Amino acid sequence: MKSGATAQDVARLAQVSQSAVSRTFTPGASVSEDTRNRVMIAAKSLDYRPNAMARSLITRRSRIIALVISYLDNQFYPLVIEALSQKLQKQGYHLLMFISDGQETDGVLDEILQYQIDGVVMASATLSPDLARQCADVGVPVVLFNRVPDISAFGRHTTCSVTSDNYRGGQLAAELLLERGHRRIAFLAGLENSSTNLERERGFNDAMKKARSKFHGRAVGNYNFEGAKEATRALFANKSEVPDAIFVANDHMAIAAMDVLRQELGLHVPGDVSVVGFDDVPQAAWGAYRLTTVIQSVELMVEATVDLLHEQMKDGARPRNVVIPCEVVERDSVRAAVPDSPSPKRASRAKPTSSSRPSA
Repeated sequence: MKSGATAQDVARLAQVSQSAVSRTFTPGASVSEDTRNRVMIAAKSLDYRPNAMARSLITRRSRIIALVISYLDNQFYPLVIEALSQKLQKQGYHLLMFISDGQETDGVLDEILQYQIDGVVMASATLSPDLARQCADVGVPVVLFNRVPDISAFGRHTTCSVTSDNYRGGQLAAELLLERGHRRIAFLAGLENSSTNLERERGFNDAMKKARSKFHGRAVGNYNFEGAKEATRALFANKSEVPDAIFVANDHMAIAAMDVLRQELGLHVPGDVSVVGFDDVPQAAWGAYRLTTVIQSVELMVEATVDLLHEQMKDGARPRNVVIPCEVVERDSVRAAVPDSPSPKRASRAKPTSSSRPSA
């Protein structure tokens, strides 16, 4: 049977003020241990449960964060959802998830703004300048996760973002493959216009140029499993001179590429072809793949995202971009080092960096 007890009833029984009852059930609010214990005992005896909807009407805060996400088949993003949800729940917030069917999210955000949300996190999705302006007008902060805003399109309407150091990650992949003696190195791209793909490829290309080398081939997988398979077949279509290594823009595609190389083309990884991915999803460490990859720290990226949300919700701090350092984890998909050869450079576990100016 549903309890009809109110906050006033709890306050009366606990012999405290109604505001003390409210603070007791508000995460992070200041209340003495004695008062908290008296309120909780009274609430339990009356079978009282706070009404979150009613409280949000009073405080104008729902303690709900909207998450817009796409590409759930990419194993990286379920990790993000779990970590972000747990982090927010510990702080008394809850996640309301919206699934986007691609990069354009204007329709989804139109729907989101009908709810009384406290903030928006957009993962693997693009925010248009018009929607960024609408969010700013109603005081709803937005943080882009694993994407950066296009400053040429946004002008003065900037948005916070959190990414790993995609440029450095691309460099690390190239440095490793070059140090291991590879000279016919191909690149398997993700989405052509995504900031993650652009930066990873730019870093990879710059490191190759520095070594006076160049791509042996390039194909586009669009961060899609079947697309990556098709792209791998295209890279190896010319039997006369096939790549001896591939840098793949994420692990989801790298696993697809390894399946094609071994199961369809009869090639050995890394004996015939070395493969480097990007993300370090759990499947990368599975015995069937043992993928060498560039690590994106989900924990650090989520922590930075939540910090940015709080900054924006609290005092509307100036938007900034946080860049999380990355590094390579070596497994078995890249040929072993030549004896007495120098080790490839590695990114240090430095603290995240940030800038008040959005990246291009």
